[in-house]
Amino acid sequence: MKTLGSIESLDPALDALLDANADIEILSSNHDWTEGPIWVKEGGYLLFSDIPRNQILKWEPGNTVSVFMEPSGYTGAEPFTGRQPGSNGLTLDAEGRLAMCCHGDRLLKRIEKDGSETVLATHFDGKRLNSPNDLIYHSNGDLYFTDPPYGLPGGYDNPDREMDWCGVFRLSQDGTVTLITKDIHAPNGIAFSPDERTLYVSQSNREAANWAALDLTADDIASSATIFYDSTDLVGKMKGVPDGMTVDVQGNLWVTGPGGVMIISPERKLLGRIVTGQASSNCTFGEDGSTLFITLDDDVVRVKTKTKGFGA
Repeated sequence: MKTLGSIESLDPALDALLDANADIEILSSNHDWTEGPIWVKEGGYLLFSDIPRNQILKWEPGNTVSVFMEPSGYTGAEPFTGRQPGSNGLTLDAEGRLAMCCHGDRLLKRIEKDGSETVLATHFDGKRLNSPNDLIYHSNGDLYFTDPPYGLPGGYDNPDREMDWCGVFRLSQDGTVTLITKDIHAPNGIAFSPDERTLYVSQSNREAANWAALDLTADDIASSATIFYDSTDLVGKMKGVPDGMTVDVQGNLWVTGPGGVMIISPERKLLGRIVTGQASSNCTFGEDGSTLFITLDDDVVRVKTKTKGFGA
């Protein structure tokens, strides 16, 4: 098995989570830009997006990679003029159905068990979404998602934008889309704390490269966003900006950002880093719950940890 990178320990507490000599194993290479990894227990395989190629790919043990879905995020008849037409974030609902953020089509959809597709959300308050980026289910069945314009040709300057801001939203089971916050300029990755009382959102802004924490009320309405951890001083010194993330059962955040995957304690202390040497986009726990899968610029890798993912 080919490997890359290294483990950087910045605090003794990392030893309980990750071996300093753990291998970062390369599972698949030669992609354009991978994103949205999700482990499918029912079947034992990993799905991930290659956004520029408009594909969802399937990795199976034995390093077999195949096309799971194409097109994945843009299904229009006209050629897509931007760089990111495909699906981005992927997740599974309680029934094991795949929900996905579709950049080019500017919507959320779900793949049913019979292979048919259900559109989940396209608009908020009568205005078309920008390009949904990442998503996560609450245990009550509500779906939370971020909506920056990264999938639009021209991004923030796209003339077809109907909202001049970026939001974090909740899609309720009855189909209602509710705004959680529009105070984060460049929302990207999203995750819950294990008690689901805190919603974490990464901001992929090179001038404000941070992770926000939003406290949720009993009605799952969020307070104003506060900065959980800031990495702006590292941007440009290491490859990458805040992007996708996941949380382990102890509440530690495993976040893609400058240098690779940063491991941050619930007390906001940086414990260490999985140094990948590439811009790293997202990560998720899978297999027995203790394997961390990471999507990079053109590779997909995995690392064995000593913890387990929340919900994995």
